Amino acid sequence: MSPLDAGFLDLEDADRHASLAIASVAVFEGPAPSYDECLAAIAGRLPLITRYRQKAVRVPFDLGRPVWVDDTRFDLRYHLRQTALPAPGGDAQLCRLVEWIMAQRLDRERPLWECWLVEGLEGGRWALVTKLHHCMVDGVSGADIYRLIFDATPEPSPPVEDHWRPAPEPSTLWLTADALRELTLGPVQQARALGGALLRPGDLLRRTRVTSRGLVALAGALRPVQVSSLSGPVGRSRRYRLVRGSLADVKAVRRQLGGTVNDVVLAVLAGAFRALLLARGEPPGPKAVRSLVPVSVRAPGEEGVLENRVSLLLADLPVDVADPVERLAAVRAQLTALKRSREAEAGEAVTALARYEPFPLLSLGLRLVFRAPQRNIVTVTTNVPGPRWPLYAMGRRVLEILPYVPIATTLRLGVAILSYCDQLVFGVTGDRDSSPDIDVLARGITDGLAELVAAARDAAAAQPAAAVPAGR
Repeated sequence: MSPLDAGFLDLEDADRHASLAIASVAVFEGPAPSYDECLAAIAGRLPLITRYRQKAVRVPFDLGRPVWVDDTRFDLRYHLRQTALPAPGGDAQLCRLVEWIMAQRLDRERPLWECWLVEGLEGGRWALVTKLHHCMVDGVSGADIYRLIFDATPEPSPPVEDHWRPAPEPSTLWLTADALRELTLGPVQQARALGGALLRPGDLLRRTRVTSRGLVALAGALRPVQVSSLSGPVGRSRRYRLVRGSLADVKAVRRQLGGTVNDVVLAVLAGAFRALLLARGEPPGPKAVRSLVPVSVRAPGEEGVLENRVSLLLADLPVDVADPVERLAAVRAQLTALKRSREAEAGEAVTALARYEPFPLLSLGLRLVFRAPQRNIVTVTTNVPGPRWPLYAMGRRVLEILPYVPIATTLRLGVAILSYCDQLVFGVTGDRDSSPDIDVLARGITDGLAELVAAARDAAAAQPAAAVPAGR
């Protein structure tokens, strides 16, 4: 297991209220398949996803990183559950089900995933809720699983040939001995890595400069933020809300007002958090909402690698700016500066170096960091590009995909954004006890997107008039 993947397991262990699973809900046109039909469809794809039949095993005394081993008693029926929504089967009922599913921790004695076949959605629809531990996948690889399980056409693909036989589970003695061997070889691996780098002095110098700049930027971004009700202790229960938008609208805002799709999304969220702070009677200061923004560092061709390949940016959302267009400009300026500072590259370099560190020290450091009071990050906002083409399963079309991001430590609110075809969905996760007004944040997202769309239309309408010569 990579250091980053192991870190997500450690974070869940360190926080008794955290369930560090990510999820998405694929909503289908009807009619719903039977349980056995769904079971057969997933079974026909299992050879494509190795992790689905492996479990995470910790090494005794944390002498080494956890390892993936075959589950010798794998039972697909345990991982595929079935339920139904109460009438009328709308968003409110679906969100309550997701809240309940995501509050439960996955069983560490089994592969760390579940899939729920959900019937009873209004309009004759049904859904699949896919829940995966964050140590298995990040947002990009989690979305890529749909490419493996679902079809690109209404005609179902034939099952994949399956020759899987579980390998014997390693004994405690073997795991301990292997971890001790890794600890012994650690200095040798470090020396080899350094020797390889010295053979490419130009690359080493460039990498050192980039990493140094990024670390300086990260250190500056870790200053404590303004104290507010947005961060603090969290419980185990969650609240979950959905906001739907049009990807075409977001791209129109990008074309007319500048920036990237991610810039527009973060500007919308800045307006929503501003609305929430004002509704709570708290000042929306310039350093009130710092968001952890995951950044994919996958190389071309690594989309199907089922592990975390992410770094991060720490962005202060401009909640102090009242005008939506000015907020977008502020987000653009800050994200441009963060990219130039190479924060993401520094985070990636630190993660890469961690592969050569003794895991007992790495594990201790992770636990100390996660157990310390968190006053430098208020929320997490992750934007995942999903499939751009329609997907199908068992001959039924996927109508929409709804994302879910976990929260932990002192992060009381998080937002996941996922695009599918021409739809953009915001999935808002909140701590149940401290975020009873989560709907204020959801409405703020709706209003913020509408404001930017209106501003983009105004800008587009003004362009032809400005181009007409005087006197005509």
